[in-house]
Amino acid sequence: MNNLERLNKIILKEYPRLEEKDKFSFECHKGLSCFNKCCNDVNIFLTPYDIIRLKNRLGISSSEFLENYTILPVEANLKHPIVMLKMENDTLDCPLLSKDGCIVYEDRPWACRMYPIGMASPSDIISNEQDEFYFLLKEPICQGFTQNKEWTILKWKDDQGVNEYTELGEKFKEISCHPFFTNGKILEPVKLEMFYMVCYDLDKFREFVFRSSFLKRFEVEDEQVKKMKNDDVELLKFGFEWLKFSLFGEQTMKLRQEYMKPIQ
Repeated sequence: MNNLERLNKIILKEYPRLEEKDKFSFECHKGLSCFNKCCNDVNIFLTPYDIIRLKNRLGISSSEFLENYTILPVEANLKHPIVMLKMENDTLDCPLLSKDGCIVYEDRPWACRMYPIGMASPSDIISNEQDEFYFLLKEPICQGFTQNKEWTILKWKDDQGVNEYTELGEKFKEISCHPFFTNGKILEPVKLEMFYMVCYDLDKFREFVFRSSFLKRFEVEDEQVKKMKNDDVELLKFGFEWLKFSLFGEQTMKLRQEYMKPIQ
């Protein structure tokens, strides 16, 4: 069992389960003695959409972002690549942190937006339960819970801009939690590289689509091709459909008749 699975088991067993209507009190601001400390030595798992927002905010390519700001955790039981934000070597602070707070606040990752709320999906972990639930991460260092500002889970999500991450998050979940993985199957190395490229190194995937024979081999509508050239979100949505085809054998893509042979 890897560390992530251990944490998930603890959450399922010990944390009170909340719904969107449930209330809690919390506020974070510079006046608190703990300000910025929650951004030190923390595990922040990045979603594909997180990386789009961050690399565009920083004005760099996805490859540059991955090289300079992320690490790949090494866990024996991981079924597919997972990307984490890399903390600074000397201080263990988030690399996107200044003394005044987050320097990419408007484009901060999903996990940062949700904090101090966590979300778990029992059906994705170890049980036969189906419903997602929320829980509060009450860390000893955090003074935010001493504040009197009241929220519901739903109001917090709206206020923190979580909802615009939801669509792509659900689409990513269709890939990362696919029955292929839950049934214990393993991707071969070349397919692991494809997963990583599509989900995380999107600019490299764009090169793959537009500079290889890809568009000659597969039927893709002209309007969609036009959108994918400059729109990262449209390209990522297309990439998810490509992964369903290339990794799991789903009929989400259609080969042109004259190219009914494996893609190079």
